[in-house]
Amino acid sequence: MTDLIAPTANDIIEARHTLEGVAVRTPLLRSEKLDAMTGARVFIKCENLQRTGAFKFRGAYNCLSRLDRAAFPGGVVAYSTGNHGQAIATVGRMLGIAATIVMPADAPAIKISKARENCANVVLYDRHTQSREQIAAEIAEKSPVAIVPPGDNPLIIAGQATVAAEAFEQVGDIAVDTVMVPCGGGGLSAGTCLAARAVPSSAEIWAVEPEDFDDTRRSLASGKREVNQALSGSICDALLAPTPAELPFSINREGLAKVLVASDPEVLRAIRYAFEELRLVAEPGGVIALAALLNDPQAVRGKTVIVIISGGNVEPTIFTHALNAADVQSITL
Repeated sequence: MTDLIAPTANDIIEARHTLEGVAVRTPLLRSEKLDAMTGARVFIKCENLQRTGAFKFRGAYNCLSRLDRAAFPGGVVAYSTGNHGQAIATVGRMLGIAATIVMPADAPAIKISKARENCANVVLYDRHTQSREQIAAEIAEKSPVAIVPPGDNPLIIAGQATVAAEAFEQVGDIAVDTVMVPCGGGGLSAGTCLAARAVPSSAEIWAVEPEDFDDTRRSLASGKREVNQALSGSICDALLAPTPAELPFSINREGLAKVLVASDPEVLRAIRYAFEELRLVAEPGGVIALAALLNDPQAVRGKTVIVIISGGNVEPTIFTHALNAADVQSITL
């Protein structure tokens, strides 16, 4: 197991102070239709409205703002399917830190272009034949740069934990029963578990993964980190980690109460629902927790629920398909 130490409650507090005035305090929305459909009290945490269009900005800024520039004059190298890389690139530009982002060649074009627009050096690779971790390590061997992974970094996780910490604060004195959170490598779900513990809250944390990419669910069942059979094949590009990140998994195995899955058609329906009923633009991986809620609304009946929409960087073609495809039906009462 990793020798990295999980963030503490104080680390999350420090991250909130670091992000104050820099990260967006994203809104927590209510929906009468969702409440009526589920028989629950539902709050939607809108991290799709965060800087760079995803929660990843929080962890990126919390980490890079503390970088030892004397030790790493070459800046940082990060590997990412998109949102982490875009966030690292953006924060690097803000702070004057050189950033190299290792991204799969089949990542959404919008995420690759956004990283480049923020002055990052983007290195593309074939996710089926090459290892992003190895490529990043080779870059670090040649240049004095810090490797910033999307999950296995305590400062990244502490930054991601501020999403839930902020949501708990926004709910106020209302007791939360469940938090539903998208899960890829597991950094956001791990941060959510830590935030609930720090509040403290007795809320159950439910992670949601793409169907056939349920490595965290299978890992919790087996007790060891499992690997997905495929590396691509879902529209939820932001969540297609090959295996749970080590440090997040060590937190999630203790903190998660349940792991759900959602199929691509269910995710498309959720994208459409978010737009039509909530007026939110969400990407597939970002809206997957809402997809799970819509797929089984009775599962939260009588509960107070926070649903995290973690990102809004959707490819225009996928968004158009979600809104227009004949086989994607609107969810109505």
